[in-house]
Amino acid sequence: MPVETLPQRRFRGRPRGRDLPPVALAALRQLLGDERSDPTLRRRDLLIEHLHVIQDDQGHLPLVALRALATYMNLPMAAVYETATFYAHFDVVHDDQAPPPAVTVRVCDSLSCQLAGAATLRAELEEGVDPQAVRVVRAPCMGRCETAPVVEVGHHHVQFATLEGVEAVVDTGHFHPEAIVWQRLADYRAEGGYGLLADCREGRVTVEALMETLERANLRGLGGAGFPTFKKWRSVRQEPGPRYCAINADEGEPGTFKDRYYLERSPHRFLEGALVSAWAVEACALYIYLRDEYPGLHRVLHAAIAELEAAGLVPPGYIVLRRGAGAYICGEESAMIESLEGKPGKPRHRPPFVAQQGLFDRPTLVNNVETVTWIPLIWQKGADWFAGHGRHGRTGLRSFSLSGRVRRPGVHLAPAGITLKELLEEYGGGMAEGHRLAGYLPGGASGGILPASKADLPLDFDTLQAEGCFIGSAAIIVLSDQDDLRAVATNLLAFFADESCGQCTPCRVGTEKMLTLPEREKWHVEQLERLSRVMMDASICGLGQAAPNPVLGLLRDFRGELAAQHVIVKG
Repeated sequence: MPVETLPQRRFRGRPRGRDLPPVALAALRQLLGDERSDPTLRRRDLLIEHLHVIQDDQGHLPLVALRALATYMNLPMAAVYETATFYAHFDVVHDDQAPPPAVTVRVCDSLSCQLAGAATLRAELEEGVDPQAVRVVRAPCMGRCETAPVVEVGHHHVQFATLEGVEAVVDTGHFHPEAIVWQRLADYRAEGGYGLLADCREGRVTVEALMETLERANLRGLGGAGFPTFKKWRSVRQEPGPRYCAINADEGEPGTFKDRYYLERSPHRFLEGALVSAWAVEACALYIYLRDEYPGLHRVLHAAIAELEAAGLVPPGYIVLRRGAGAYICGEESAMIESLEGKPGKPRHRPPFVAQQGLFDRPTLVNNVETVTWIPLIWQKGADWFAGHGRHGRTGLRSFSLSGRVRRPGVHLAPAGITLKELLEEYGGGMAEGHRLAGYLPGGASGGILPASKADLPLDFDTLQAEGCFIGSAAIIVLSDQDDLRAVATNLLAFFADESCGQCTPCRVGTEKMLTLPEREKWHVEQLERLSRVMMDASICGLGQAAPNPVLGLLRDFRGELAAQHVIVKG
């Protein structure tokens, strides 16, 4: 039998995909450094940092630059593209697209800014600027709710923004630099700063003694969950090393700005508390994840860390400062870990928990900025001093980010368990002129909405659950009788729909559906409640689980007000 002749196999002469111009890779090496002589530049966890450098240099991310970066880091183009398009602050421009205008104006559309007229301001800006030269876009909370409305021009904030003020900045290019007056290392050490860190390192303070103090003080996680700090330390210490410590400074909850407040004033007290936390779990490195909306704080922390390294208090490179890229979901600890590793910030399935398998798959202690900032002060003044504050059966101190219809918005340090009525009268200066209290958000967008009739509830952990709310990061947004509750709900639901990472169907589809239902003339209670149950029961993380809270709060406590605003509630 004759042997059949097989067709000759052909091989591709080059890899699949578009050709990469050599000049693009050469330009990238000029910008980032030569990875051939320094292979550490190829580490996957540097991907987002590299994207920031390109974005800052060019004002956007050309697709050819992403292809060059994929070659540079020896990563699939799909991985680079997925990460670049996940984050709101990266502008990916395809080959057939024109780059964005040289100037981008971001108008904050969080609830506090909406109450201050941000929607009208954005419409005026869109009408008044040249779209070929200036791009006007809406943006989520910028963490400056006490100076609403807030606009970002380039990477500079315009506070108490007006049309004339923003136009002047755009036309002249002149910015008033953010005046951050922070305590330098020498001044902090002069008042005993870094004494606790020295005592810990030299054996005069043990981990057990420090954890016992934090337990007596009842210091809890102040980023939202409220988990006892000493328990978190203990769970990480039980895992085999090497271990890491990561500080979550990505406070993206609308209405929250307390972490920014402390970092701007006392960066070294924060750093000491973070370093003590890292020491407690014997972390091989300390990572700080700071939101990109705080450019001034990036400069402050870089300078403060440089002071520590120059003084020999930490070895160079032990503290790693990383920059977020505009993703609220990265406030969730496992999503933050993913972002620190240079990936899209999508929450992980649990277990394992990050205390068991976190950064680089190693046990990781994750703490909030304010939480660690309290540690040196609690040790200095004693657990009884901290726990001695409190009202209505609660103990400790809370930092309330107060905004909305109040005379004195800002961060107010007050006793845990204080009521909204007391907070307004004693700290906030009362309601704004001409406004009467109608309701309030006790924990930002995800904490729910309570009516004025419940302004006597203690504001603390474990006190609001019976009302279907929680205090979270203590972001208090005050509403008045002049506010449209339907518009308030729509604003909050639009935020969740924008910020869903899209990983799980209950949240990805549910947030979009939840946004459309209240926009109808008639609210169908059964549909809203059924959708809410599915989202709360089946979403992977807290975003999808908490997204229905604004609507559920209105249905529970504001039916009369909704009817008065011609919103017909059926069911």
